[in-house]
Amino acid sequence: MPKTNQRRPVSPRILLLEDSSLDAELIREHLEQLQPQPDIRRAVNKADYVTALSDGEFDVILADFSLPDFDGMTALDMAREKLPQTPFIFVSGVLGEEAAIESFRRGATDYILKQRLIRLPAAVERALAEAFEKAERRRSDQHRELLVRELSHRVKNTMAMVMSIVRRTAKNSATVDEYVENLMGRLRAMADAHALLFETNWREARLEDVIQRTVAAYVRRVERIEIKPGPRIDLDPKAALAISMVINELATNAIKYGSLSCDDGKVCVSWSKSTGENETVRLIWREAGGPPVHEPETTGFGTTLIQRMIGYELLGEAKLAYGRDGLTCEIVFPLHVADDADDQNHSANFAPDRLENVRH
Repeated sequence: MPKTNQRRPVSPRILLLEDSSLDAELIREHLEQLQPQPDIRRAVNKADYVTALSDGEFDVILADFSLPDFDGMTALDMAREKLPQTPFIFVSGVLGEEAAIESFRRGATDYILKQRLIRLPAAVERALAEAFEKAERRRSDQHRELLVRELSHRVKNTMAMVMSIVRRTAKNSATVDEYVENLMGRLRAMADAHALLFETNWREARLEDVIQRTVAAYVRRVERIEIKPGPRIDLDPKAALAISMVINELATNAIKYGSLSCDDGKVCVSWSKSTGENETVRLIWREAGGPPVHEPETTGFGTTLIQRMIGYELLGEAKLAYGRDGLTCEIVFPLHVADDADDQNHSANFAPDRLENVRH
């Protein structure tokens, strides 16, 4: 229904089923009191009425009860079938009590006697207001249903990822303490990313905020992680979660084996954004001042997690370089991933059975 800021239809569209030209003119005169002026379409018989119902939407239907070639109850039933949300008001010279009760039972909104047409404008106003409120409730219910489905989808995907991480962390941990430490770190990264997204109503999160929130968990070493300010980059929920998990893996690895495992080591995190039609993000994690690093003979679960997160969730690429000064991780991914990318395929590719049986 068209609306203005006053919650009123713009030029209410009224279908008037009335065979009497005189009565139709009297009804029009009373309806002219409405503001804004209504757009009235008149039907004089069943054929006109059927055509009008098929041609368009109406905000209110006004109908005589006694008609030459069919009756008002039939007109009401036809309206309920074609336009079930449109208010239907009988405007009749005679409408007995039983007929009135039956009409309400079958969905009529109101009835006005032709001897009291002065009540017609108020009845139409009331019907328009009630129809608008019902439409608003329907929209609200549909929105709530959509949110519930979206929440269910996100929870299902999140739980699949959690189960994958739990299983793979257990397989690749040598001791219970190592398992607990690795698992808690990964789950904490997920929780921090979700908390940040909830603060933004699950819309977008700034890349800088995601990085800062993730590294803040490592309070004893956070001062040695330099985050160089870059261009503002807003990440959708999927990208924010993936980056948080990746930064957590890199920080964990740096503390155990890399630059943050000794007193003088540091980490520098920077990013840039390409210009052009297809924007891409280039994120660099660079370690320095730590012990010598060498490319491992086998790929650990942390490395696999990084590559899968970037490759499958962000459709990008992660490259690890083991230089003389320390580990460097370069991540490149498109800023806007197509909405039709299949989330279930991403989850399946991240499933436990698809990951290599390797150590972090």
